[in-house]
Amino acid sequence: MSTPRTVDRAFETALYDTGDDALDAAASLLAADPAADAELLVRGEEFVAAAWRRGWQPADLVRIVRRELDDVHVRMVAVLIRAQAPHDRPRGPRWAAQLDAVPDQAPPRTDRFSRATDVLRLYRLLLRLPALEPLEDAVGAPRREDRPESRALARIRALLAKAEATGYPEEAEALSAKAQELMARHSVDEALLSARAQGTAAPDTPGACRIGVEPPYEQAKAVLLDAVADANHCGAVWNEPFGFSTVVGFEADLEAVELLYTSLLVQAETAMTKAEAGQRAGGRKRTKTFRQSFLAAYAHRAGTRLRAAAEAATAESATTGAAADADLLPVLASREVAVTERLERLFPETTTTRLRGVSDAAGWTEGTRAADDAHVERRRPLR
Repeated sequence: MSTPRTVDRAFETALYDTGDDALDAAASLLAADPAADAELLVRGEEFVAAAWRRGWQPADLVRIVRRELDDVHVRMVAVLIRAQAPHDRPRGPRWAAQLDAVPDQAPPRTDRFSRATDVLRLYRLLLRLPALEPLEDAVGAPRREDRPESRALARIRALLAKAEATGYPEEAEALSAKAQELMARHSVDEALLSARAQGTAAPDTPGACRIGVEPPYEQAKAVLLDAVADANHCGAVWNEPFGFSTVVGFEADLEAVELLYTSLLVQAETAMTKAEAGQRAGGRKRTKTFRQSFLAAYAHRAGTRLRAAAEAATAESATTGAAADADLLPVLASREVAVTERLERLFPETTTTRLRGVSDAAGWTEGTRAADDAHVERRRPLR
């Protein structure tokens, strides 16, 4: 029997049947034919290429495999992604950054039957992936790590790192609010640069990225991400089954959303741990509803404060310096329209979801307090 035929028979037996008996029978066929390994790798690369055609990206594929299967399958899909990459076409800077972040650990060595079983479980998942909205970068754009980082972005990263490291919620909130102010001014600067360049080059257009929204408490985390996106001139749509939100906006704003959302999650976890310690000291056990309510309240209040900080910084920029001379408000309005139009093209139909499990009054109170401890004052622009 030829090796391709062995693989075909195994696939016919297991990939279109979800039962364990079919999986065992197919794994036995593959385990008995060592020459099938090379063909299995080729077929796996084909599954990965098919996923790209259906709109998936490297980070999405790793995320869904981690969500649905085990660590061994994550390592297997990483091997397939790296093996397929040299045969793929250029897909832009965000894609390249995702390839660089793909895990670089080989699957553990096991017996042939166990390995074949794991491969078939992975291929079952890859075969059933539905189509997603295509979000590719413009080919030829510089990779993010190849662009010189602006002074503002470096300052933002430093502020958020301090906010994550401090043990004082008030200080963390103040640092995050300051980072949001700088993000708003950075967005204004980028908008003006783009507006000036449009006379000699193609207009800047909004991009899009997917950001993982991981369990537990995904709903509250999705609300937080939506609030961060809204404060930074972006729109977000949550895909609950696949564990991510798609964020649409201009590149500088997308970078701000990724940075701030990741940082606020770290800060929220720190504040929640501290609040739970206080609850336990008062004789109350930690509960799931406390955490869900805490994070929901944190997201709601943090979003309010971020929007206020962003609006104050934008208003100040609009009345001082070069931004005032360039008539900033029409530039920002046109960019908002562009973001809305792309969001509607990608997602012509969306639904709203009611936040579940927010029933713990103590959790809500503590979450609001964690996001509201600091008195955030407007500061003079950095020169």
